[in-house]
Amino acid sequence: MPTGERRVVLLTGAGGVLGDAFCRRYARTHDIVAVCRTRVPAVASQHESFVDPLAPDADLADNEARVFTVMADLEQPGQVDRVVELALARHDRIDVLVNGAGHQRHHPRGLVDADGAVQDLSRHLAVNVAVPLQLAVRVAQLFWRDRAAENRAENRSVVNISSLSGSRVYPRLGQGVYAASKAALNQLTRHLADEFDAFGVRVNALAPTSFPGLIPTEDVADAIARLDRETITGRVIAMEDDRPSR
Repeated sequence: MPTGERRVVLLTGAGGVLGDAFCRRYARTHDIVAVCRTRVPAVASQHESFVDPLAPDADLADNEARVFTVMADLEQPGQVDRVVELALARHDRIDVLVNGAGHQRHHPRGLVDADGAVQDLSRHLAVNVAVPLQLAVRVAQLFWRDRAAENRAENRSVVNISSLSGSRVYPRLGQGVYAASKAALNQLTRHLADEFDAFGVRVNALAPTSFPGLIPTEDVADAIARLDRETITGRVIAMEDDRPSR
């Protein structure tokens, strides 16, 4: 069983809606390396802190739960290596990788009538498939691969953020290219789970419906934490409402 120490989370997409919610809910109980491209989560970090304007010298509880923010464009060469190396330099370990960064662009005119759909394919695959693969592989190479017993004892894992659109067709929403990338991520998750089992790291995906429109973002953040605590691997967990389904 895990040692009970704060889990070290390498979280991409930390400045997005889901990443922000995860940081706000779990910064007090987890050591989060928050990887952001343009925006940062609304929590205290090594660069920012909260101040009470009526008592500027007061110690605020929110400042006791800081995340370690790393600004990076993971599509650029060398940035995946840099992020993983910074996380390990900061905390000496990574217990869970949450691949939350994603690219989503819809094409309401459809695949045939919109040249942009074809042009967007490369970026969807790069952000939604290649970056999660590169991160998982690099963490494995630099830290997990030679620690099988320790990984199993600490219940280490990867959680990929997918989408229900990766397994369903939503007519007339123009999601074809985005959905294809999430379907690829789902299958990649299963293959990573098979390979990473050799050194005791679980790999799963969470596939929610639209948030916060159809389900609260906080429920998705909580589902990530639950999936990290479980012992299953190679699963794509659908979320149609606040209850994960398998």
